[in-house]
Amino acid sequence: MKKILLLFIVLLTFVKSYSQTSVFNNLLEKYVTNTGIVDYERFNGQLLKKHIKYLENTSTKSNWSDNKQKAFWINVYNAYTIYIVLNTIQIEKIESILDIKIKGKTAWKIPFVKVGNKTYTLDYIEHKILRRKFSDPKIHFGINCASASCPKLSNKAFTEENIEMELTRLTEDFINDTSKNKISNNEIEISLIFDWFQNDFTKNGSLINFLNNYSKIKISPKAKISFLNYDWTLNRK
Repeated sequence: MKKILLLFIVLLTFVKSYSQTSVFNNLLEKYVTNTGIVDYERFNGQLLKKHIKYLENTSTKSNWSDNKQKAFWINVYNAYTIYIVLNTIQIEKIESILDIKIKGKTAWKIPFVKVGNKTYTLDYIEHKILRRKFSDPKIHFGINCASASCPKLSNKAFTEENIEMELTRLTEDFINDTSKNKISNNEIEISLIFDWFQNDFTKNGSLINFLNNYSKIKISPKAKISFLNYDWTLNRK
C-alpha cells in the first residue's frame, strides 16, 4: 500500500511539472515569434503569474538529471525575465531592460526570482547555477536578456528531452544570424557575448574553434576578430 501511495505521489508530481512546462511552452508559442520577438502588449500576464506561482513552490530534486536541471533553470530565467518586463511596462514606458531599476539595482541584480521558497537574482541563476554547475557555453544562447542583440528567445520551453537539441539549434541560429555576427573567412565581427564570456567559449580550444563548430562559413584560425556594439532595445514588436 505504501509503495502504491509513493508511486501515486511521484506520478502526480511528474504530471504537475509537465503540465506547468506545457503552460509556459504555450505562452511562448503564442506570444513569441520564430525570430524571438515578444508581443509584450498582448502577453497573458495572468497565466504567466500562475506559472510563476508554481515556480515559487518548486525545488529541483537530487535525482533530477543534469539535462532536467539545466532545462528547468533556463526556463526559470526566461520566465522571470519576461515577468519583470511585463510588470514594468504596465506602469511605465521603457525602451530597454536597462531602464528597469529598483533602489538603484538593475533587473539582473534585483532579488525577485522566487524558486522553491528561496529568492534569487537573475545574475545568481546565470553565473552561480547555470554557468558554474553545467559549464556549457551553449547556455548563453538559451537564456534571454529581452534585448535586440541577445540570442533570440526560443518560442518553446526547454525540457529534459529537448534541451541539448534546442541549445544546439539556438547556438547555430545565433552564430549564423548576420544581424548579430558578421562572419567571413579572414575577418569576423561578432557579438560582445563572445568577449564578455570568452573564458566559457575557450575551455576546449580557441574562440574561432568554437565558432567553427556551428558557423556555416569556415573561419581561418588567423582571422581578424572585432566585436559589435550591443543593442539593448527591448525585443518587442
